[in-house]
Amino acid sequence: MAERCEVVARVVSQKGSCEAGHRVGDEFPVGDCTPAGMCSWAFHAVFPFASVLQFGGFFPWEDDPDKATVACPDSANPVVFELHRTNR
Repeated sequence: MAERCEVVARVVSQKGSCEAGHRVGDEFPVGDCTPAGMCSWAFHAVFPFASVLQFGGFFPWEDDPDKATVACPDSANPVVFELHRTNR
């Protein structure tokens, strides 16, 4: 089984009114369950991307192979998260 890397989701942009109260700078460790304080809708959006980073994958459209940028599904009040692999 592949070694699992740690991934942190950090809010890098928030427009409108986030019902969960997320603000730029908020950070959440991403695992198998929704982190305390993180909107479950946002978690479901970031989870597939976090899983790729956790197991050593990367996204060819990102400049940094240890990062991914993902937006929550609320298009009227988008919260954008930067996922960062903290260890390799």
